[in-house]
Amino acid sequence: MTQQVLFPLCPLGGGSHFGSRAHLDSISQHASEERRHRHLGSFRGAFCVLGEGALRKWQLFEAMALFPAFAGAAQPGEAPAGQSEGSKREFNWLTNPSFSSEDALRLHQHALEVTDPDAEKSSVQKTTSSVEPLAESEACESSEKSAKKRKKKKKREHKKVKKRKRSRDQRSSDSESDMEDVKDKNNEKRGAELNLGDKTASVNCNSIWLDDIQGLVTELFRTDKKPDPANWQYKSLYRGNIARYKRRSNLCLGIDLKKQHIIWESSATEKKSSSKRTERYFTKGGLKLLNVDGIPITSKSQISTPGSATWIPVLQRDTDNIPTTSYVNPLGVYDPLTTLWLQGKGPPEDDSRKQQETQEKSESGTSHLMKKLEEHNRMVRENPGDVKAWMDFVSFQDELMRGPSCFTMTEGEWETRKKSLKLVLEKKLAILERAIENNPNSVDLKLARLKLCMEFWEPSAVIKEWQKLVFLHPNDPVLWQKYLLFCQSQFSTFVVSKVHSLYGKCLSTLSAIQDGSMVSHPALPGTEEAMLVIFLQQCHFLRQAGHSEKAIALFQALIDFTFFKPDSVKELLTRGQVEFFEPFWDSGEARIGEKGAKGWRAWMHQQEKGGWIVLNPPDEDEEDAEEEEKIQNKSLPKWQNWLHIERSREAKHWLPWRPDKTKKETVDDCEDPERQVLFDDLGPSLIKISSPDLHFQLLCSFLQFLGIPCSNNLLPSFLYLALDENSIFDNGQNSQGPLTSFDLPLLGISCIGQMNSVAQGGNHVGHPKEGEEFIQNFFNMILPLFSGKKRSDLSVFWLQYEISKVIWCLKIRNKKKLKLQGKKSKKLAKNLLKAPDNRNNFSLWQLYAHLEWLLGNTEEARKVFDMALSMAGGAGVRTLQVCKLGLLYAELETELLGAPEGSLECRAVHILTSLVEKSPYVPYTGKVLSVNILKARKTYQHLLQEYLSEGSVSEQEQTSRSSHLVGVVGSYSLFQYLTLGIDAAVSIYREVHEKLKGMKPSEWLSSQNFTQALEAVTLMHASLLRYHMKTTVYPLHPLREALLEALKMYRSNQPLWRAYVQIQSKSHNASKARRFFDSITRTTKSLEPWLFAIQVEQRRKKLVDSVQRGPNGDVYATIPETGLTNRIKTLFEHAIETENGAHCPLLWRLYIDFMVSLGDKEKSKGLFYRALQNCPWTKVLYMDAIEYFPDELQETVDLMAEKELRVRVPIEELELLLED
Repeated sequence: MTQQVLFPLCPLGGGSHFGSRAHLDSISQHASEERRHRHLGSFRGAFCVLGEGALRKWQLFEAMALFPAFAGAAQPGEAPAGQSEGSKREFNWLTNPSFSSEDALRLHQHALEVTDPDAEKSSVQKTTSSVEPLAESEACESSEKSAKKRKKKKKREHKKVKKRKRSRDQRSSDSESDMEDVKDKNNEKRGAELNLGDKTASVNCNSIWLDDIQGLVTELFRTDKKPDPANWQYKSLYRGNIARYKRRSNLCLGIDLKKQHIIWESSATEKKSSSKRTERYFTKGGLKLLNVDGIPITSKSQISTPGSATWIPVLQRDTDNIPTTSYVNPLGVYDPLTTLWLQGKGPPEDDSRKQQETQEKSESGTSHLMKKLEEHNRMVRENPGDVKAWMDFVSFQDELMRGPSCFTMTEGEWETRKKSLKLVLEKKLAILERAIENNPNSVDLKLARLKLCMEFWEPSAVIKEWQKLVFLHPNDPVLWQKYLLFCQSQFSTFVVSKVHSLYGKCLSTLSAIQDGSMVSHPALPGTEEAMLVIFLQQCHFLRQAGHSEKAIALFQALIDFTFFKPDSVKELLTRGQVEFFEPFWDSGEARIGEKGAKGWRAWMHQQEKGGWIVLNPPDEDEEDAEEEEKIQNKSLPKWQNWLHIERSREAKHWLPWRPDKTKKETVDDCEDPERQVLFDDLGPSLIKISSPDLHFQLLCSFLQFLGIPCSNNLLPSFLYLALDENSIFDNGQNSQGPLTSFDLPLLGISCIGQMNSVAQGGNHVGHPKEGEEFIQNFFNMILPLFSGKKRSDLSVFWLQYEISKVIWCLKIRNKKKLKLQGKKSKKLAKNLLKAPDNRNNFSLWQLYAHLEWLLGNTEEARKVFDMALSMAGGAGVRTLQVCKLGLLYAELETELLGAPEGSLECRAVHILTSLVEKSPYVPYTGKVLSVNILKARKTYQHLLQEYLSEGSVSEQEQTSRSSHLVGVVGSYSLFQYLTLGIDAAVSIYREVHEKLKGMKPSEWLSSQNFTQALEAVTLMHASLLRYHMKTTVYPLHPLREALLEALKMYRSNQPLWRAYVQIQSKSHNASKARRFFDSITRTTKSLEPWLFAIQVEQRRKKLVDSVQRGPNGDVYATIPETGLTNRIKTLFEHAIETENGAHCPLLWRLYIDFMVSLGDKEKSKGLFYRALQNCPWTKVLYMDAIEYFPDELQETVDLMAEKELRVRVPIEELELLLED
């Protein structure tokens, strides 16, 4: 059965020729035959029937008409023409089966007769009187029948749709009018088919087109005179019969285009723009404009129309700009440039020059970026192995997308579209993947790629990628450290035990590489030091998670493993040494810091002889039995009692629980199993340290962990992870003078056992009885292991700890505690000085004299100072320790004097003068002679020039030289201040500062010594200015400038920041400080500038609130807040977006506390969960949440238990205690 397709020859209505060739060409663009049939079936007209063969011919003819270049292409299913048929392709159209010579001749005759209007009728008659085959007439009849069936089917479907519409809209009148319209249309279609059936059947549908038969056009249309009653019934025409269109131009029909034009005041675009709200500078659109390069504009005089006009003004247009008509522009619709192009001419020289200038202006903003882009591409192309060039190219993408250019979007799109962050990330990722292909062993590139992938991938996929990277580079300590931080900060997968085991795996792997047992990867330089850093990071992680016992046990094990190692196992690998250490740990023998501890070596020797014999019975006077904790006030809320008991247990039970054999205790007697530490928890983390400097660094780190001040600072690699208390803003030394302030290093890191709230602060110094005994036993066991300077330093650390406790008692003004602590501290100082090695230790004499001065025993302190200086003989200022001793003595006397008047008669001048004399020191008797003052000034000047002179010395000598330089500068400047005034002292500091800054790096073997010396001199300068401002009237500008210059170089110095914040709180103009903080934070990775910038704004807000609020809470709007709250929020948000700030617990604690102070608890709670996403291991964050949101007590404790944080007081136990 042949396939029949209905094809419309021409329609019977409308104003265009739907049956023309152009319309058929548009129909042929449809993808499927079904859509073509559906489209053709919607027209009204005569149809002709095409057979299956004719249909293929029509398709081929249609393809040739649409695509002449493919006229020779093979049809589907046919083989392509060979090479021999190539010469015949240009004549293939002659062999086209759809081509008819009669049709071509007829078309040619018609084209000739079109020019003759009289011959039009004859041509029509000839074409209509052509012989028609019988098959064509039958095909036309069958097409009419199939068309009727299709219309009936559509009619039934239309009725169903009409019923649904009637039930949905409930509009009977509208549906009736719609049905009448449909009936009229159907009647028109039937009439058209009956009237023109014969005429169209006579036309040959294979070759005759409507465009070629101009005579039939008038007969193919008819006029429908039947009226539409709906137009009488309703007020307007039916909406389906009204044409819809959009105005594409501002032209109006009927006006002279050459002389007139219309201004459309009520256009949609103007309404839309007028209703748009003006954006402020802080909106997203305003921030984008800040990054957009300025576009030069020129003003053009325009005629302004009055806005109150109710009519459309018609203005005369400039006739010069109206294009003239010509043979290439007969309608005058082309502009002059288009007309010239049609004539084959170029633009005028003036226009081309203007166009070139505008193009240069538009490209001026991107020329700089183009040069940079070419430079980066050239560098990575010529040096594909340069990792830094690839990283710079990746960073350049941010600059490339910062403003509108040819790489981002066009100028018009910039106003409506915003930058795509995902596009930038994908470009960076593509660059990094290309870089990794050229540098497969580069860890930095892989880390950068991982950082970008965190924006796209799921956490599980990122973890797998991290594991692959660590597996490929197990010898890279920096990579391990970043991997540990990543696992530690992923809230969804974080568990304390899992991260703790990862630390052990990391240290055991690095130990195997360091020993050489893992031969696949060599050990990198600095691996031993990096292992110690990772170990310290693990201990601070356990402390912040609440597992204090495990952290202390790790330190005990590593110190015993390092300092008390038997000689028989020193040659073994780390793994073998750990296996020998396990029996000692599990034997129950006293460990370091515990009473009766003797170390691993002594235990090993005794085991070889047969074991220990206990000779010392337990002291009956000591009562070690712990008292049961009782709730003092049961009327307090439940959350307050929980916090009180939790913090008290945290302060008392930070030591691991050990069964006391003298009391016949066993492991089962421990009420809290978490207090016991097994060897499996610490065995993998034991490492072998061979460097003596790292040995001492380990001890200093443990002392800092216990809260004992030491000179050694933590490395900045994990310093900000350990910051968790707000004592960084106040060192608590308010009772001291500005010259002799006793600054404790590493403020902001809480010691073991302290988890105070933000309001309470963390300035408490000292431990309970068990903790103090532990520290005393530790020093007594460690001091005999060292000699010389290191032993002296350990003794100084111990005595400094006792002095810090005295200062704490002075601050809280507790006389009873001060008296008891003073006795203990003096007893310790005397015991240390009695040791043979410490009798000439001037550092200990200096601390002992300072202790007496703080306790109020001024005369006793002077006697100690005089005796120590007399013991020095004629060494004086040329000895470092004596120089520091005399400087402290002079500073204390200067602060006691109070004012520089009469300073020639004070003790300070006598002390500083005697330091430079070669004769032995003589105590103060009276006024100092002027001759001695002149001699002393000359001597100080020569000493200063000597230490500032160039000379190559060893590194050890250079360290003492830099410290000695600081002492000489301090003594000389104080001497000049007391004798000549503040200007003479400031000139010395400036001279030293300029000299040190001008020295070449090669003149200082160690940059650390240079930095420490310059930093110490700057601190002395600031302290002297602060003291002078305290005693006399002096402008604030010199001190501020000195601090600003120092902070630009030392951006992590906490004492300098504290001094700057203190003086800035007195200033009413905050603009300079804000600009300074902004410039510092943009160019540094340190977190201290962010923290102190927030502190300055919070102090200012507190001051404004104190002025605005009265005693009864009323608000007086006398001083506007000027957006301080929003500024502080912005500072917090920017700080936590930095690399170091995102994982800093102190920053999150301060942010949450500030939001709670504003009274917005919902946002504060959301901020708390944001903090957990970055610092899930910090227990103090959960405790702050319980204090701020008491209703969430049970949920917060359950969350802590889920993450395996240390919970010492379960809720069930608290309820039992409340019931008792």
